[in-house]
Amino acid sequence: MNFIDSLKAGVKSLSDHRLRTSLTMLGITIGIGTVMILVSIGRGVQSMITSTFEKMGTNVLYVMASSPEMEELVGGMASMASGITAPTLTLKDAEALEGLNSVEAVDPVNENYVKVIADGESKVAIIHGASPAYQAVYNYSLASGQFISDRDVTARARVVVLGNNVADDLFGSIDPLQKSVRINEIKFTVIGILKPKGGAIMGVSLDDVVVIPITTYQARLFTQHTARGEDAVQSIGVKVASADVIDEVKYEIETILRERHRLSTNDENDFKIVSMEEMIGSLGNIVGILTFFLGAIASVSLLVGSIGIMNIMLVSVTERTREIGIRMAVGAKQRDILLQFLLEAAILSLIGGIIGIAGGWLVSKAISLLDLGGMTLQPVISPDIIILTVSVSIFVGLASGTFPAVKASRLNPIDALRHE
Repeated sequence: MNFIDSLKAGVKSLSDHRLRTSLTMLGITIGIGTVMILVSIGRGVQSMITSTFEKMGTNVLYVMASSPEMEELVGGMASMASGITAPTLTLKDAEALEGLNSVEAVDPVNENYVKVIADGESKVAIIHGASPAYQAVYNYSLASGQFISDRDVTARARVVVLGNNVADDLFGSIDPLQKSVRINEIKFTVIGILKPKGGAIMGVSLDDVVVIPITTYQARLFTQHTARGEDAVQSIGVKVASADVIDEVKYEIETILRERHRLSTNDENDFKIVSMEEMIGSLGNIVGILTFFLGAIASVSLLVGSIGIMNIMLVSVTERTREIGIRMAVGAKQRDILLQFLLEAAILSLIGGIIGIAGGWLVSKAISLLDLGGMTLQPVISPDIIILTVSVSIFVGLASGTFPAVKASRLNPIDALRHE
C-alpha cells in the first residue's frame, strides 16, 4: 500500500465517524486559535509601542532622576519611576544642556495626572509642565492657537494648551480658544489645541495631554524641591540632530551634569540617561516575554487536544482490530498500518489547526475594530505565525498518533482476526 492509498483509507475512516472526528478536532482548533490570537496581539502591542515612540521622535535622549540605592531597590527600573525617586534635576540643568553641539532642543518636563474641568464637563489627563521646546522634542504640532512662550514661562502664566482628545471631550464642536478650564481649582486660559498624534504609552493616549508652563506647574500645582532647595524637574528631553551622535551627546550630558551636581570620581550618577531606542527595546522585550508566557499558557489547550486525539485513536484501534487483522492477512505490512494511523492523526490535527487559524484570524480582525478608549490595537498576523501554527498542529497530530499507530501496527494478525 502506497502513501496515496494510506491517505485515502485514513480520510475514509475519519469521514465514517464525522461527529467523533469533529469533537476530536475541537480541542486542537481551540488551542491553535488561542495561541494565534495571543501571539498576534503581542506582536500588535510591540508594533504599537514602536510606532508610538517613533511618533515622539527617535533622536531623543531622556535624562531622569536616579540614585544607586533606588536602582538596587527596584532592579534598575528606577528611571521609569521618577515619582518615587528623590529629585535631583533642575531648570538650570536643562539650560546648561542647551549649548551642546548637535543638540537641537532641550525641554524640562514635570508631569502628573489631573482632572480638567470646563462647563460641567471633566476629563482625566496627563499634565505636562514644559517649556516652548516641548513641541520640537516630542513632535507635537498645533491645530489652532499658539503654544506656550518664553514670556509665559517667565511670568508663570496660567495658560494651557490642550491635547486633541481633551479639547474634544471638554468642548465638543465649540472652539476652546480663550475659554477657561480649571485644574486643581485653578483657572487656566486655553491658548492652543494640539493636532491629533495617535498612539499610546502604557495604555495612555498621547492626545490625552494638557501642557502648561513648567514654572506654573512648579509654583501653582505640584511643588517639589531637590535636596538643595531648588525647584525640581522630573525629566529633561534632549533632541539630538542625528542618531549618529547619540552616544557622543550622551557622554557630554553626563560630563556636564556630574560637574553641576558636584559628583566626585567615585560617586555614581544621581541621574540616568536613556535613549528612545533603549526605551523601545526594553518595552519590546517586556511585551515579548509576556507574549511568550501567554502563548505557553494557551498551549495547555493544545496539550488537552493532543490527549483527545490519542484517546480517540486508541479507541479506533480497538474498534478496528479485526479490520487490521484482515488487512495484514491480505498482505499489508506493519509500516502500512503505522502510516495509515499516523496520517489519520495528522489529518485530524491539520484540519483542526486550519480551522483554528481561520478562527484566530477572525477574532484578531474583530479586536482591531474595538475602540479601546480612543485607541485601537492592530494584532499582527504575519506569515511566520501561520507557518508556526500549522507546523505545531501537524506535530501535535503526529506526536499524539504515534503510540496508537505503533500499537495498531504491532497487532498479531491471528489474534486480530479472532477479535470480536
